[in-house]
Amino acid sequence: MLLSNLSRRSISNLKMNITEQAKKQLSPLWLKNLRGELDKDYWLALNQYLAAQAQLGKVIYPPAEKVFSAFSQTDLNNIQVVIIGQDPYHGPNQANGLCFSVAPGNKIPPSLRNIFSELSADQNVVVPNHGSLDEWAKQGVFLLNTVLSVEQACPGIHADKGWERFTDAVIRLISDEGESVVFMLWGNYAGRKKSLIDESKHLILEAAHPSPLSAYRGFFGCKHFSLANDYLISKKSFSINWQIPMMSHDTQQISLEL
Repeated sequence: MLLSNLSRRSISNLKMNITEQAKKQLSPLWLKNLRGELDKDYWLALNQYLAAQAQLGKVIYPPAEKVFSAFSQTDLNNIQVVIIGQDPYHGPNQANGLCFSVAPGNKIPPSLRNIFSELSADQNVVVPNHGSLDEWAKQGVFLLNTVLSVEQACPGIHADKGWERFTDAVIRLISDEGESVVFMLWGNYAGRKKSLIDESKHLILEAAHPSPLSAYRGFFGCKHFSLANDYLISKKSFSINWQIPMMSHDTQQISLEL
């Protein structure tokens, strides 16, 4: 084997310059509106921190080239729905840059399993055999974690390092520039972002977090997917197709996590 796992990891770590990655992954429209954030002190400190952690050999998820996948898959002027998560999955090969979404080849995590369960009850769709939410992103569902990176096996370790200031600016930007966007705020953490959103021009839907610890306290039965579509139809005359296509048996390796 020409490259060991450690060698590949080291190569990925060398790419952990979030300023350069933002310039590569953000569309011209995103970059035009967020370029000023990349020059602020908090961003420079965050970039330095992540680069230093990578140089120390810390394994950071998602891979550098996927940190801004939510932005590269859903442009600012195409956003119809915003779902807010906290930070990426912290296991190998899971995080793909979209909140709640998991890369193909992984078990469906418990919170996403509960999202699919509520979706099935609400929209009568078939639960997919994988956890990739790319199809939602392509339709204008912006899947934003408020912290865009994490260290392997250390959930939340990159909180309060600067990411939140960037993603707060993103939420404000969507609120200011968007028209009739649906914001889904699940759990207390996401609920605190409500103050960043102009309720006079957007729909805010709040519910408990889909985690198994809280889903029975108001997430199940919230009907956010049908409420979002009813609103979009009333404002824009179209809706989101929440049904995620099945992955073919020869490529999918997914099973539900018990």
